[in-house]
Amino acid sequence: MSGASQEPFDLLVHRMTWEATDVLSVDLVHPQGKPLPAWTPGAHIDLHLDGLVRQYSLCGDPADPARYRVAVLNDPASRGGSAYVHRALRPGASVTVRGPRNHFELADAGAYVFVAGGIGVTPLLTQAREAGERGRPWEFWYAGRSRASMAFGEELGQLAAADRTVTLHPKDEHGRLDLDRVLTRVPADALVYCCGPERLTSAVRAGCAALGLLDRLRVEHFAAAPADGNGADGEGAGEERAFEVECVRSGVTVTVGPDEAIVDALENVGVLVDASCRDGVCGTCEVPVLEGELDHRDMVLSDAERAAGDTVLVCVSRCRSQRLVLDL
Repeated sequence: MSGASQEPFDLLVHRMTWEATDVLSVDLVHPQGKPLPAWTPGAHIDLHLDGLVRQYSLCGDPADPARYRVAVLNDPASRGGSAYVHRALRPGASVTVRGPRNHFELADAGAYVFVAGGIGVTPLLTQAREAGERGRPWEFWYAGRSRASMAFGEELGQLAAADRTVTLHPKDEHGRLDLDRVLTRVPADALVYCCGPERLTSAVRAGCAALGLLDRLRVEHFAAAPADGNGADGEGAGEERAFEVECVRSGVTVTVGPDEAIVDALENVGVLVDASCRDGVCGTCEVPVLEGELDHRDMVLSDAERAAGDTVLVCVSRCRSQRLVLDL
């Protein structure tokens, strides 16, 4: 599912609950009790928090149209969003929301293996529930610093049945999760879904590559991977060059410089695009493409979406052709 184009709307904080050490869940409801936009497992919403826009995975029940639930880790390394939620946001407050969007859909498979690290449990929790509803076997490997820091462990346990296994792996009790053990037992008809810190996602990717499982791996990232000089399409970026971007609906054409992001060039001529992470990991700045050969450098779009060339994340991606035409 591509990025949503809904306008932002306001919701009320209905309830906040401690789910684990430093993890607060936030329930959001419509001020007039109206049903909220539908979503599917793996989706996230943007929250506007004290001048910041941050993305949080929905971890409630997609069948419940009355509320959204997100979970927020009070991360000392955060850029301010989590600190605001933990220190200032309270029940009764109004929060501006945009979305939902989903670039982490649960594809159909005979079985599933979920690998979560820390707060990365949130999108996988809903996917595990969906896998069970589809009648598919699944197993869930959940790594965290300590048992007290691991949110939703009890909820996951309640979802597990005879053919579904949940393994909580606190580092202070068992050391690092043995990914070889996890990945070498992946069923032949299973997909692997992973979400967590970059160290975990990189290790899972490397393990899957060694075992020939990369085509069955689906990853959602917290942050951009370290730059290696290559675009997400797998080709060396080489020396950057300028190109033109035409915004059809705005009637504006702008030149994007070699060291300039498309979103910045657009903002300089008054064409404003919602952008949050500016690292190509959240999908907020995804816009429709009408023409142009794209150089995708995000970590959001699937291979199929990149091949289609219908959208581009203008915070990091570029254009291989001389001209890019956007539906803006």
